[in-house]
Amino acid sequence: MTETAVGSTAVESKSQSKSQQAYAAVKARIIEGTYTPGYRLVLAKIAEDLGFSVVPVREAIRRLEAEGLVKFERNVGATVSGIDPTEYLYTMQTLSIVEGAATALSAPLIDSVAIARARAVNDEMRECLEHFDPVRFTALNQDFHSVLFEHCPNPHILDLVHRGWNRLASLRSSTFRFVPGRAQESVREHEALLELIEDAADADTIEKAARQHRAATLDAYLAQAKQ
Repeated sequence: MTETAVGSTAVESKSQSKSQQAYAAVKARIIEGTYTPGYRLVLAKIAEDLGFSVVPVREAIRRLEAEGLVKFERNVGATVSGIDPTEYLYTMQTLSIVEGAATALSAPLIDSVAIARARAVNDEMRECLEHFDPVRFTALNQDFHSVLFEHCPNPHILDLVHRGWNRLASLRSSTFRFVPGRAQESVREHEALLELIEDAADADTIEKAARQHRAATLDAYLAQAKQ
């Protein structure tokens, strides 16, 4: 390989690294709620904040657009995507189906160590109820469910689950802010799910429980949205 080619590869690698860092930083701010739905993403300002040029930030924004977290509006530019009630309905309905299936398929592969991990996360969620922090609670909620479906042997179903979580990412930080009363019920339902898995319940029972758990959050959110 020539010196020029080596230098070019090094520059590309460095650019990709900065693009990845920019992607992670902007995505984190969207999920945490720092960048709320409709927030205008000014590339030059973000680049300045991160200490990068505009190029890796632009690449990161394009990647986030492909994931549905960012959209481009005419005469406005890049903004953080929101989820309207209809889109939320369809996404949650789909996620309840694929996540329920993933959890049921994972159940026989979830050992006592994984159960302990999930229960420890649920205990943190219970503690979080005392001084409720919806952003932290929602992050813990994802951690909990990830333990339950991460062993899913069907990669296609698992991919659909991750896609569903990504679509909800811009609203994820605020879901329980809209329906705080749902949080306590969610913790109880988590424990019930763990008990079903520990007792080696049949796949249909586990899938139904996981789907109803997700559907209950959707129902609470839609009821609140109508008020």
